[in-house]
Amino acid sequence: MQIEVKGKNLQVTDEMREYAERRFAKIAKQVSEVATLDLEVADENVPGDPIAAEVVLHLKGTQLRAKEVSKDAKHAINLVADNLERQVKRHRDKRRGRRESRSAAEVSRAGDATVEEAPSTS
Repeated sequence: MQIEVKGKNLQVTDEMREYAERRFAKIAKQVSEVATLDLEVADENVPGDPIAAEVVLHLKGTQLRAKEVSKDAKHAINLVADNLERQVKRHRDKRRGRRESRSAAEVSRAGDATVEEAPSTS
């Protein structure tokens, strides 16, 4: 998985880039090699929680998005990574469930076809 880290009103350091790569490594193991992840860390000019981390994971045929806000850039990256992990797990389980139900339906159709053919051959 390719990870692209961008900064908006904020300088992205090598340390922050390496931290993001380590944090999203678990997600990289669960998605295909052609998936791309865009992480944007922004310094928003608002009082309270000024650092926002937004991530978009481009998968085959879909995009998963997450955005979190915190006082610290690393904490914002942690929050957004946790959120994206949940989304990836849910997406993977949904795809797996659809695939299994489709294959089970094909097996049952094949079983019905052999049952129908059996009496006609007798």
